Amino acid sequence: MASGTLGLYAYINTQNLKKMRASDNSMEETKLKKPHFVFIHGAGGGSWCWYKIKCLMHNSGYTVTCIDLKGAGIDLSDPSKILSFDEYNKSLIDFLSTLPDHEQVVLVGHSAGGLSVTDASHKFPKKIALAVYVAATMLKHGFSTEQDVKDGVPDVSEFGDVYDFEYGLGPDQPPTSGIVKKELERKLIYNMSPLEDVTLASMLLRSAPFYAFQRAKFKEGTGSVEKVPRVYIKTKYDRVLKPEQQDKMIEKWPPSNVYVIESDHSPNFSNPFILCGILVNAYISMGHTCT
Repeated sequence: MASGTLGLYAYINTQNLKKMRASDNSMEETKLKKPHFVFIHGAGGGSWCWYKIKCLMHNSGYTVTCIDLKGAGIDLSDPSKILSFDEYNKSLIDFLSTLPDHEQVVLVGHSAGGLSVTDASHKFPKKIALAVYVAATMLKHGFSTEQDVKDGVPDVSEFGDVYDFEYGLGPDQPPTSGIVKKELERKLIYNMSPLEDVTLASMLLRSAPFYAFQRAKFKEGTGSVEKVPRVYIKTKYDRVLKPEQQDKMIEKWPPSNVYVIESDHSPNFSNPFILCGILVNAYISMGHTCT
């Protein structure tokens, strides 16, 4: 065989080997890539609410982002001056808008954070691999009807005068923000949570922009929100968003899966290990590989 032909074969084999190695590397990267979890706090909370979950998931190799919405956490905005839901949820929307078009995240919302998840699912359906509602308000169109309000707003009337309100628009107008009274925090929100977490929350909780929440209404679009896979995590001993209310929202807008966790309203504090396991299992159950 001519030396020129041998040289050509050698070149072709070398190129094929390079392609095979590149393909193997690409497959390995795909196999090893773990999901990016983005966590959204509830009313009056902040990114600090997720410190246990972030630590556990980060140590297991997951990418974790915890966002402070406007007037929450380290965002110094006055909650009483936040008068629209778009303004309140801007930090999450800005974050998702900066993600590359090919990148997806697992979006996890707790309590009122469910409104933020739904808003984002309407606006960025292709960037959300999975939407997870943890003891959260899950209403397809937000508070568009009286029934939505009945189903999605926590009924804590049995505990009496629960909130300290602020009236940013004047004393003759509806309250613009509010916070659970200090003496009721543990009884109502953290009835199964460790004392150190209750103490932390008592130091860091802020007024929530109730006026903005009431204006969380999501318009019927092209139906793209239905393309976002959803799961719901029910909290069995919740005194804020009671299991019956959670059931009504699940029945009205059924998710792909429903998980039940033995916890109070804050499983991020009271049962973090099980919550992490559920989050990973929920992602895998949607057909994703998570190694």
